[in-house]
Amino acid sequence: MHWILLPYRRYFDFSGRSSRREFWLFFAVQILALLVLASWICEVLTEIGRQGVTGHSVETFAELIGPAFTAFGIFSLVTLIPALAVQVRRLHDQNLSALLMLVHLVPGIGSLLMLILMGIRGTNGSNRYGPDPLANTRRH
Repeated sequence: MHWILLPYRRYFDFSGRSSRREFWLFFAVQILALLVLASWICEVLTEIGRQGVTGHSVETFAELIGPAFTAFGIFSLVTLIPALAVQVRRLHDQNLSALLMLVHLVPGIGSLLMLILMGIRGTNGSNRYGPDPLANTRRH
């Protein structure tokens, strides 16, 4: 649980370094939660489809789908800053600049390239961004 909650404890902390474990556990929980919320949206849409859209007014449709979309949106907004922060710290762990976050803007493959960068091992020992986050756990 420590590694999963650490990005939330460091919510606005864009300095320092983060381990791969911190990133990947945070990422896995975030994806799992988004899948659960997306399945809720799909379930509601399926139910609306079964009942027939023509049988519902716009207000009824909004009442049915609104809570699911709201939960999805709130979760996405709440996790946006910690997700960006942990990615910046992962880049710092590799002694790379946070400007590499701009790779996300490359259409099609930008996020995939960033995901690959998140898997690269960090530098051993201290670097210009701070001490090694695994200094106490690594065996030489």
